[in-house]
Amino acid sequence: MWKLTRPDNRHDKLTRDNLLDLEEHRLVRIESVQDDQRQVWVLTARGHREAKQLLEPKGIRVSALRKQDYDPDTGEVLGGGYDDHAAAVTSTAAELHRAGIGHLLGFETEVPHRLGSGYVQRADLVMRAPASGVPVLLLEIDRRTEDAHELVHKLRRYWEWGRLLAPDADKHTVDLVRSRPDAIEDVGHEKRLWRRVYPPTGREGLVPLAFVFADTTKAKVDNTVQVLEEAGRRYWAPRRHESYYREAITAKDYSQAVPVVFTTLEQLTEHGADSAVWRRLGRTGEQTLTAALDNPDGDALFRDQEARADAEDKRRRAAEREAQRPVCKRCGRKFTDQRWEETTTRTAWKAGDLSLCSDCHADDVARKEAAAEAARIQAATPPEPEPEHDQEPGKLRGLFRRRG
Repeated sequence: MWKLTRPDNRHDKLTRDNLLDLEEHRLVRIESVQDDQRQVWVLTARGHREAKQLLEPKGIRVSALRKQDYDPDTGEVLGGGYDDHAAAVTSTAAELHRAGIGHLLGFETEVPHRLGSGYVQRADLVMRAPASGVPVLLLEIDRRTEDAHELVHKLRRYWEWGRLLAPDADKHTVDLVRSRPDAIEDVGHEKRLWRRVYPPTGREGLVPLAFVFADTTKAKVDNTVQVLEEAGRRYWAPRRHESYYREAITAKDYSQAVPVVFTTLEQLTEHGADSAVWRRLGRTGEQTLTAALDNPDGDALFRDQEARADAEDKRRRAAEREAQRPVCKRCGRKFTDQRWEETTTRTAWKAGDLSLCSDCHADDVARKEAAAEAARIQAATPPEPEPEHDQEPGKLRGLFRRRG
């Protein structure tokens, strides 16, 4: 409570005094004391009623009342194991808040996620911290009381929940997904149920999930992570992009995956939740939370690689085409695109000598037209009359000679 409510205070005196004051007014009580002497405080029935009146009108959900039940034989408070887990959940939220990640009212515990089968998967903690670059993050706090394969099942359930359609989906989409379940991958995230519950994550994929391991050893954490990576690969691993330039694309498609990060409560406490204490499934090395959730090899890289591959393909095709461009047999110049098209289409019979470029072809056409014009003019010009010649002397005169 101290770290969660007063992260800037170096001592817990103020928080402790406030709790003692609330206890005096019978609004809270101490339920148990942990091995490290941390006290677990819970609301009394009266405090629970007042909290609901104060918070629920503001849209803030209040957790269920913790009844004070005791074992009839030993007198111990029942549910002590839950107390340890609840303390780890609260401590995780406190460490996140202490590091400036998330507002106090941006944390919720035991948030239900109902699957199509009716099963309800409850997240130990849900954090909304848009100011820190994490609009939403589901957290599972594991004190290694669960088998590693159970964590794989939890991951699968969150993945399945992220693939559910929104209740207001159109009939065509509903029928399509019912007939072919994989068709949901072609349905945009804005039409899915999770977008009705949580805001856009600002990254590819479904709602991100974090596993925070507490009160365990590094060896156990490593073994658990190995099981998650191998048995849960279908749910967290990206895919290859479907692209015409498949060999040139190294970017991954995260659109249908659950981004999964993990750390330990001990690392959060020692180094701070804003430090490089988070690891992403499928990666090596520790990063900050936002860096671990980011996808540097995702959509942005894909668009860049595809654009470069497309440009290179166009350059290659242009070079191949240029190498095939015909050369004029008369002047040695390359054909223009227009002349090349004239000589290769179905109307090539109109293009004259197909081995000539446009200029040489134009010269031939000009010569032919000039010759034809000259012939036409010559044909239209009448022949000149033949010149008259003098008759031989005495011939005509003799015809009209007077008789004397």
